[in-house]
Amino acid sequence: SRLISQVFRDLPVRLRRPAGMRPLTEDETKQVFEKLHKYVGKDIKTLIDRPDASYVIRLQKGRVFYVREDIMRRATNVSREKLISLGSCLGRFTHSGKFRLGIGALDVLSEYAKFKVWVRPTAEMQFLYGNHVLKSGLGRITEGTPAYTGVVVYSM
Repeated sequence: SRLISQVFRDLPVRLRRPAGMRPLTEDETKQVFEKLHKYVGKDIKTLIDRPDASYVIRLQKGRVFYVREDIMRRATNVSREKLISLGSCLGRFTHSGKFRLGIGALDVLSEYAKFKVWVRPTAEMQFLYGNHVLKSGLGRITEGTPAYTGVVVYSM
């Protein structure tokens, strides 16, 4: 036990994982917003300052959460060790420090996505198995969608 605590103390600060939920650092915020910018565009500000409530982005154990601000304030009554998660998980930071979007980000992205694609039922299985979707498999596309941009895919 003593040896483990000595080794943990000698670890660089970036390798230690904080126990509680905390705000993102400037570098982490930049990575998250760059990734969200691919899908949402310039309307990233509407993610935080929504008309219904104010939202914040927090980090806990390498995962990024999208939380309503009043709920986050209420969660301060729960101890850090017992708090498992709060809000929607947008993604996580890898061990190399890169940000990856997760499946939980789809709820947020689908609301604010700039470019959307609707896939016909005949092409859904091709897409789900990781194959390309042919032009005949597309039902609708948002007008002005540039090539090689991030899109949200819907089924018809």
